Order: sequence, then structure tokens, then C-alpha cells
Amino acid sequence: MKIYIKNPITQGAWMWIQKGYKSAWESLGYDPVYFNSTDEINTSEEYQLMIRDWDIKTLKDLHVIDKSSRTYFFAQPNDFPDPWGKHPNFMTQCSDETISSLNFFDNTFFWTFGNLSNDQRTQHFSKWKNINTVPLAFDNINYIPKYNEDFKYDVCFIGGWANNGFNEKKKIMIDIFSEFRKTNLKCGFFINKNISHDLETKIISSSKVCLNIHDAYQRTLGYDTNERTFKTLGLNGTLISDEVDQLTRLFPEVQASNNSNKLVEACNALLDLSTKDLRILKETNIEHILANHCYTHRVKKLLQL
Repeated sequence: MKIYIKNPITQGAWMWIQKGYKSAWESLGYDPVYFNSTDEINTSEEYQLMIRDWDIKTLKDLHVIDKSSRTYFFAQPNDFPDPWGKHPNFMTQCSDETISSLNFFDNTFFWTFGNLSNDQRTQHFSKWKNINTVPLAFDNINYIPKYNEDFKYDVCFIGGWANNGFNEKKKIMIDIFSEFRKTNLKCGFFINKNISHDLETKIISSSKVCLNIHDAYQRTLGYDTNERTFKTLGLNGTLISDEVDQLTRLFPEVQASNNSNKLVEACNALLDLSTKDLRILKETNIEHILANHCYTHRVKKLLQL
């Protein structure tokens, strides 16, 4: 069966998320097809659909959702804590009328990345019907570990400043990097470098420890951890991170702190492990990711909704 997935078009996290889902659907025997407009979808055929709430622009979009056998709809909150709730990046782009129409469809299943309590779900998604949690994942199909001695850093980070509208992450990143620069560690920090997929894979796979950094809203609210969590654990197996509730729930073995000094200490503690013990830790965490947190696991969860 065809599964239509909205083409993310732009660079950024969604490009890799959609690519991960596309490969996962294909590995499970589906025929995934990127689409740019719902005009490209033949509603006389049987199909499933993955779409996000900001992709809904016209009545034709609702018609295509209605005609699908199943639609997996990524929904944004209709209410969100300040200051983030004042910016459109954090809020649903759907009108109340559109949400009501979507809620009426029995074939449409709503999901979001974050772990929410019942009270949080009721508050933030009060206008939506039955929001489900489906976290991000590791793309084990397109990311294959590639060890390379030339990129064997003590600790690595690959990412961007990721201005979410409030430009809060940059200060967090600078504070953490500043602490690491005070050490003699061999740090491979690549910010806004737009490095190739192959080079990213080699650096992450070959480093002794990987560093993860989240945005301010993720630290404060704790709902969702980023894709880097899964990617680094899947490729490398050894991670230190700032503290986000979903991350510590999913991966209690990860050393997490919002104190930059403690992150350096956690990194040094891992580097002090023997080569054998570090390898065992890496292999254990990689096996856990491959068994539980790949995009194929997320697709199977969507199919069970």
C-alpha cells in the first residue's frame, strides 16, 4: 500500500525525520511516496497518509485526509506555556473549524513527540481528539556506523544554533562549550557547518563520547528530547546531555545535567573507563536503541493506534 509523506523540502530536523520514516515504511513492505501538494494524491486508490498540522492549507487537504484509509497527523498544541506559546512555531496552525473537522474523521490518528501527563495533554491539546505520544527515533537504515581513527575525538557535538524564535539555545550552547574549552580534551564541535551525512556519521561513530544539548523550552518543560539523542546513542552508544525529562525517562543510564561543570565531569568519568568497559557500555546502549528506538518501532506504534 502507498503511504504518502509530506516532502519536508527544507534542510533541518524534519528532513531527517521524514527520511527516517520513509525508509522505515519501505522496510516494512509499504510504498512510501513524498508529496509536495495533496493535488498529487489520487484519492480513488487506497493509501495511507502522514501529514503535519501546518501542511493543512485548503479544503482539498481535508478531503485527501478523509479519503485515506489511515492518516497519521502530527499535531501542535493549541495552548502552550509562555513565553513560547506566544510564538507561532510552538502553536497549531489549524483553525478551530479545521480541528473540529479533523476530530470528526475516524481514520485520523493524532500524535506528538512529547511525553505528557493527562493534565498536560488536556491543557495543551484541549481542542484535539486523543493525542498520542510517539517520540523521535534512530534512523538505523540511513545511518550505519563508520569508525574512522582520524575522527576519534574525546567528545563531539554536531548541530546548529537552532533559533526557535527566541534564540535561547545559542547561550546554552556557548556556556557548555566554554567549560569544555577549559579542559585538555580533544573536542570535535561542529556548529552550523552543514557537514555531509557521511562525515557526520564518521565523527559520531568514532568519538569516545557524544554531547547533546537541548533548547530552553525542552529543558524547562521536559516533554520531548531531540533527534540527536537517538542518533548518537544509535551510532556511538555513549552520551552525556543536558537534562530533559523525556530523555531521562527513556534512557536513565545517560548522564544528564544542566550544570556545565557536571557535564565535563560526566565526560571525564566516561573517558576514565577502560577501553573494554567503554566498549561494553557502547555496545549495550546501541543494542538497546536497535531493539526499541528505531523509526520502524515508531511506525509499528502508529499502526497500532
